[in-house]
Amino acid sequence: MFGEQSLRPFRLKDAAQKLSVHESTVSRAIRDKHLQCCWGTYPLSFFFSRGIMQEEEQGQVATFAIKQELKRLIDEEDKKKPHNDQQLSELLTEQGYDISRRTVAKYRESMGIPNSRGRKQF
Repeated sequence: MFGEQSLRPFRLKDAAQKLSVHESTVSRAIRDKHLQCCWGTYPLSFFFSRGIMQEEEQGQVATFAIKQELKRLIDEEDKKKPHNDQQLSELLTEQGYDISRRTVAKYRESMGIPNSRGRKQF
């Protein structure tokens, strides 16, 4: 797996420990700075994400990857009968992303995606 989907969690705390500085120092250093790469231009804070444990052999996965998978599931769903948050949570769990319905709702809202009633097309 390459690109954005291959991102692994890396916290400000992890960077601070590796650099032997305080977490706030890292935070100030990356504030208002951006990185341009083949995926686009991102604020440096984008690369410091939280993560969620996947199945044991796969380790952790960045929330960005989960959000991308969630968006893909929503884009591919039947627009006349869209998945609710519980169904999306179950689909993600089948793919190895063990997240709750509430987390699915939080990620969906943060991406500006409406709930199943808002996505339904007649």
